[in-house]
Amino acid sequence: MDYIFSAEQAKKAENLGALLPEWLEEIYAQKWFKLFVPQDLDGLELGLAEALKIEERLAKMDGSLGWTVTLCAGAGWFVGFMEEQLRNEVFENPKVCLAGSGFVGGKAELVPNGYEITGEWTYASGATHATHFTANCEIYEKGKPIVSVNGAPIVKAFLLKRAEVEILDSWKYMGMVATGSHAFSAKGLKVPRARCFEIVPDQVKLENPIYRFPFLQFAEATLSANILGITQHLQSLINESFWYRHELKPFNQKKIEFFEEKAKKTAEQLNLFRSEFYSSVDQAESELSKSGFISESSLESLSRVCRTMTQFCRESNALLYPFAGLHAADPNSELNRVWRDFYTVSQHSLLTFPF
Repeated sequence: MDYIFSAEQAKKAENLGALLPEWLEEIYAQKWFKLFVPQDLDGLELGLAEALKIEERLAKMDGSLGWTVTLCAGAGWFVGFMEEQLRNEVFENPKVCLAGSGFVGGKAELVPNGYEITGEWTYASGATHATHFTANCEIYEKGKPIVSVNGAPIVKAFLLKRAEVEILDSWKYMGMVATGSHAFSAKGLKVPRARCFEIVPDQVKLENPIYRFPFLQFAEATLSANILGITQHLQSLINESFWYRHELKPFNQKKIEFFEEKAKKTAEQLNLFRSEFYSSVDQAESELSKSGFISESSLESLSRVCRTMTQFCRESNALLYPFAGLHAADPNSELNRVWRDFYTVSQHSLLTFPF
């Protein structure tokens, strides 16, 4: 079904500002929003490496497609931290899609039998078609914040229904347009205690080791898979554009050899990073499966390769981009759209630094 994720369709999705209906139908059919959801809830229940390869492939087809699946499937991973009644209620829907934000944008006041939530949360990828939203809130009681023993505010996550929130048309950035990563808000919303959950190891409710994968490295790896896929797409288009320019007005042999050397070295290094990336994920998953935890050295190794690979993608894309010519600056071209997607998604704060 890859044909429905063509460049022509991607342009339509960008114009729409959301994933196309036919894309969503294929996502539901393939259960991609349920990459990490248990099979008894009609999910795929994949390991991390398997899921990352799907996310990389989708991001290579289209950045917004890969990113939306990744973020919504990542929010679906929270199923492992939900009580049985809540997860059964939410994930029985074959078209369930959780959008959310890591931003602590709300306050949850303790009230009888639950919480009263008010807040605004940014960058909820998939907001245009989400059935639920996850929202991080500081916990309050009688108007005062509840703090931990070290004085830090207590923060918990809440699951909100689509009808309970207002979606704010706020995603106005140059790339990843079809992710529909809008903000959302709630005011005076009362929810039962069962809609609250904590994403910490001692709150895992399911046995599958995937839910014990540390959240930081889980997030870094899924974001990196997208950056890798988009980079592969972009560099392929740059290569095509260079040779098309050559057909119109031939470059001399020296210029051809210069480009070929740069493109070859870049491709080889990118493949090395990709191999190291998946090797680090495999090592972490193996340790988790055998002993129930991942060593600090393996977590550091995974974080390092995610960040250095992202840095290499930035540098190599900038190096090769000029060879595509002015066509690369045409906002209606596929190349420009993929370039805009890359330089939007690679701004993510988790992967800003190469260390």
